[in-house]
Amino acid sequence: MKALISDEVFHGLLLALASFIISMLLTPIYTHFAYKYKFWKKQKTTTVDGTDLPVMRKLHAHKFKHVFPTMAGLIGVVTVTVVTWIFNLDRGQTWLPLAGFLGGAFVGVVDDCINIFGSGRGAAGLRGPVKFAMITAVGLALGWFFAFKLGWTTMLIPFAGDFTVGPIVMMLIFAFAVVATSNSVNISDGLDGLSGGLAMLAYGAYGIIALMQGNLLLFGFCLTVVGWLLAYIWFNVPPARFMMGDTGSFALGAGLGVVAMMTNSFLLLPVIGLPFVIETGSSILQLLSKKLFHKKIFLSAPLHHHLEAIGWGEAKIVMRFWIIAGVCAIMGIFLAVTGGAV
Repeated sequence: MKALISDEVFHGLLLALASFIISMLLTPIYTHFAYKYKFWKKQKTTTVDGTDLPVMRKLHAHKFKHVFPTMAGLIGVVTVTVVTWIFNLDRGQTWLPLAGFLGGAFVGVVDDCINIFGSGRGAAGLRGPVKFAMITAVGLALGWFFAFKLGWTTMLIPFAGDFTVGPIVMMLIFAFAVVATSNSVNISDGLDGLSGGLAMLAYGAYGIIALMQGNLLLFGFCLTVVGWLLAYIWFNVPPARFMMGDTGSFALGAGLGVVAMMTNSFLLLPVIGLPFVIETGSSILQLLSKKLFHKKIFLSAPLHHHLEAIGWGEAKIVMRFWIIAGVCAIMGIFLAVTGGAV
């Protein structure tokens, strides 16, 4: 058994290495096409409720003085798909995470293409309700497969045990996990290297949980994503060469939500992904405060933009968020072990 596990762990590490190398090799190809076909990111000028963004425009004006490619998440989509499909595809463990990854990527690609090639008022990308409906459809479809085809109808409550919730409820919980995590990662994708580092630590934590559960192929999938993110961060630390765009952030978020469900650790997601929760929560609070009280809580939302506005440097914000994410990952693994998830 020890030899078998050692072989499988070694296989997972090889997947991470292969993913890293392929991503590094694909980056110059992406860069060539990004400049040739002008994958330029258009600066966001309004919030989701249509109000102006003067603080954001001022803070990030320097990034848009020159052309700045987006949709670099395509590198990760290709890499993770190729490595998983050829070396690590399994109906019970990795088919669903890969489908979630690709489903989120599809929504992101549509949004990025509209942003890059669109013109006029619609150039900002998909309208919020349309994007929400698309990622919800992805979550419901995958949730149906999870509950009705794979037969998952129980949910672990840490320190309390498994509770049967039935296939319909499980499908809805699954969809919520995909939608919430996709949007949270997307909201956090606002500074060079921020969302990539946070996602890498979250996937790493869930990879360890999967390993301790004996879900070795799922462990390999998580390491495959980590391998891509290592390559992405190499080029995306301040000053970034490109942005992952919604293609990458929605793929990462949807895949992470699926992995959380596959490890029966959905309720640990707010711990492991606490920085994502804080970022999303700050945006929701800002929106509610403006709607109800006609005043802002933060100078700019989400929280990382507020910290920018009060004078924190970009690298300082990113690295401190990474540290917090690392502590949260450790806490999540600890709770998984003590709470009965492994």
